[in-house]
Amino acid sequence: MAQTKYKHLDEENARSRKPDRKTLKRLYSYGTPYYKQFIVIFLLIIISVGMTLAQPRLTQMIIDNNISVLLDPAASQNERALALSGATQMALIYLATVLLAFVAGYGQDYMLHKTGQKILRRIRQDLYDHILKLPMTFFDHYPQGSLVTRVTNDTETLNEMFTSVLTTIFRSLITLAGIVVIMYSMNSRLASFVMLLTPAIIIISMVFRRVIRKVYYAQRRVLSMINTKLSENISGMRTIQVFHRQKQVTEEFDEINREYLDLSSKEVQYYATYRPFIEIIRSLGIAALIWFGGRSHLDGIITFGILYAFIDYIQRFFQPILELAETFNLVQSAMTSTHRIFHLMDQEVEDSGGELAVPATGLEGKIEFKNVWFAYNEGEWVLKDVSFSMEPGEFVAFVGATGAGKSTIMHLLCRFYDIDKGQILLDGIDIREYDLKQLRESIGVVQQDVFLYSGSVMENISLNRPEVSVTDVRQAAKIVNADIFIDKLPKRYDEEIMERGSTLSSGQRQLLSFARTIAAKPSLLILDEATANIDTETELLIQDAISKMSVSRSMIAVAHRISTIANADKIIVMHKGRVAEQGTRDQLLARNGLFKLLYKLQYEEY
Repeated sequence: MAQTKYKHLDEENARSRKPDRKTLKRLYSYGTPYYKQFIVIFLLIIISVGMTLAQPRLTQMIIDNNISVLLDPAASQNERALALSGATQMALIYLATVLLAFVAGYGQDYMLHKTGQKILRRIRQDLYDHILKLPMTFFDHYPQGSLVTRVTNDTETLNEMFTSVLTTIFRSLITLAGIVVIMYSMNSRLASFVMLLTPAIIIISMVFRRVIRKVYYAQRRVLSMINTKLSENISGMRTIQVFHRQKQVTEEFDEINREYLDLSSKEVQYYATYRPFIEIIRSLGIAALIWFGGRSHLDGIITFGILYAFIDYIQRFFQPILELAETFNLVQSAMTSTHRIFHLMDQEVEDSGGELAVPATGLEGKIEFKNVWFAYNEGEWVLKDVSFSMEPGEFVAFVGATGAGKSTIMHLLCRFYDIDKGQILLDGIDIREYDLKQLRESIGVVQQDVFLYSGSVMENISLNRPEVSVTDVRQAAKIVNADIFIDKLPKRYDEEIMERGSTLSSGQRQLLSFARTIAAKPSLLILDEATANIDTETELLIQDAISKMSVSRSMIAVAHRISTIANADKIIVMHKGRVAEQGTRDQLLARNGLFKLLYKLQYEEY
């Protein structure tokens, strides 16, 4: 089947919809193992909020029961003494609520952030593990920068969901409910007057929520584009400088960066509009409360302490509303990130292959292609009815023009892709019947583009594989002649290699790649244009290495340099996705076909 399922995947994902209940349930499943910690956190929040909301009530009681007596000229000395004692006790209780609220707040913040980091680690690890299991077809169509955004920015955004959003929402709702209950218990008429402001707040908040959501979705899309551009430009910095494209890439990046700036400015504009609206409603509410409550106090309907407490509570009433609105920023960002992360996690992982295990002695190395057809994209055939075979221990080489399908054959043997039609047999068994992990462990691949990691020479050859010992590394380096330059390094096998091996020559990097492959002692060896970017001196070393590596194992090589594969047992010439001719070098030269033309282009002067 043609590999087109991932095309424009990131663009489609950019149009993220609001995650449904199933998605949210899936997100919060990551917090389920820590439910005990969250129970304690929520109890601490209730204690903290309770202590905070008790403070205006205590102040009201001090004003009405104690201070009013102390200020009353008609009060007796005994009444004043009792009032002063009562005020002192209430002040100590007030201080206790402050201390208890602080301890509870500290406890819930500490536990919350510690738990949130554990949840974030699990999400990030699950996402990274899933990416490692995705097939090559996925990476062919998915921007690298977008993947980096998922693992870094999006997972970090989810941290806010567990460490800030949940507790803020819970605390704000508890605060609002507590204020309403306390105000109605103090004076239902005055409380009802305050509640008249609620519909206006709800309407404004709903409008704000609708417009800000679109901004967040667009921001995540553009941020992914920024990361993609950064990844591409930094990776290709040498090309940019060689061709003096600094100005062009700067303009391209600036265009995307400006788009993100515009979206961020729009976000600030919406918040700058929303918050003043809420502040105006709060100010009007307080002014109306002072007017209405003041008249009631003068008429003797309510005490001054109650009026003071109501003013305090109405100020506290609007604070959680503003917090909820600001939390909506994090909610929208977290919801968008949630959808993007799970959208990636839902991509189908690579097939683990069949149940047939590779023999303990390894593969024999007999390969047969039977009428194989393959296309990366539907209808665009790269291989067309390809058939050939090779016996165990043979050295078979593929040559042909660029785009003839040579490397594709190597990819199919490793099952990076599955064929559309036909059959590939390995030791007489369909390649799809083998366990994929064991199959790839039995095949060693040396690619044209060598990727070296930051670390020592030893680590880059062994790749920390448990089955590769120090002795295996040294023997592999000796077989491929890599020990010649390694022994000249200051720290030899402990020499640190910079990222991508920038301190080594192309030939040295390629020799390390050869050693890395040989160290695992594969049954079948594939050289995919492994000599394309090396000098003549290194080519001689690699030709010697190839002759050593081909002993007692089957080997397939794709090469543009015919000199590298001149000693192959069989040479297969590919042309426009088909097998044009095959045979030994002398047989092909005698036919005056395509191979002889390629040979002349490389070795004869016109």
